[in-house]
Amino acid sequence: MPTPEPCVYRFVPEIGELARWCDAFIIAAAGGEKSRGVVDADVIRAIGEHGVLVNVARGSIVIEAALLDALSSGQLGGAGLEFAEEPHVPQALLELDNVVLQPHRASATVQPQLAIGQLPVTNLDAHFPAKR
Repeated sequence: MPTPEPCVYRFVPEIGELARWCDAFIIAAAGGEKSRGVVDADVIRAIGEHGVLVNVARGSIVIEAALLDALSSGQLGGAGLEFAEEPHVPQALLELDNVVLQPHRASATVQPQLAIGQLPVTNLDAHFPAKR
C-alpha cells in the first residue's frame, strides 16, 4: 500500500486565529444550538476592515448585533449572508451598502421541493379519503 500524501492544507484550530489569517471568512457549518453565535464580535473584528464574512450556513451562527455594529462602523469590510430571522430581514441590514443578503436555500433542491409539493396532496388525501 502506498504512503498517503501529507495534507497540504493548513489546520487552524481556533476560530479567532483563522479569522485573522484569511481575507474571506466563509462559514459552511451546521446550524443549531451548538453553533449558535460562534461568530461573535471578537471573530468579526479579527476578520478586519478589509475582510469579508460570507455565511452560507444558517444565520444563527453569526451574532447579528455584532455583525451590524462592525459593518456600520467599518470594522468589517463586507458581508454576504443569510439572515437569522427568515423571512424577516432586519432593516439595518437592508440599509448597508457593504452587505449582500439571501435567504437560506439549502432546501432548494429537487427532492425537498418535490416533498414540499406532495405534502398538501398527502394531507388532503388523509382528510378526504377517496370514496370506494
